[in-house]
Amino acid sequence: MLQPLARPFHLVLVSPQIPPNTGNIARLCAVTGCRLILVEPLGFSIADRDLKRAGLDYWDKVFLKLYPDYAAYLAEWPSTRRWLFSARAETSLYDARLEPGDHLVFGSETQGLGPEVLSGGSGTAVTLPMLPERRSLNLSTAVGIAAYEALRQVHFGMPGGRADTPS
Repeated sequence: MLQPLARPFHLVLVSPQIPPNTGNIARLCAVTGCRLILVEPLGFSIADRDLKRAGLDYWDKVFLKLYPDYAAYLAEWPSTRRWLFSARAETSLYDARLEPGDHLVFGSETQGLGPEVLSGGSGTAVTLPMLPERRSLNLSTAVGIAAYEALRQVHFGMPGGRADTPS
């Protein structure tokens, strides 16, 4: 069984556009203990029925925080370690050493993270390895891969087995 982290990972979605993707990610947060951060503008209402249906009955188990823009998010989390996901980044997620409390930041399904985020100094750009000449993964798939890699590193990637679990 997965043990909750004392300092959970935060999954940050910047301007997500497709309600079922965000609903799936909310469900992922509910079952992993990750926190969900949504950065506006959103391509849907958080009351959207497709969003609610994708999250099923897990919404009451999701820590959700909404920010009006990326600057407001950064202002509340100024010194947090951030991993900025981009299909065009040079560094693989598998070369990153994730730590409890890190923020995993993803852009919209249609645009990804904008250049102002990727080059703005707010985090380290990483990618999920893919075959050449492929554009990208589905957002909820990419977030799921990244979240479970982060949990794998923290729970199982250290000598002795587990790290940062509550006593």
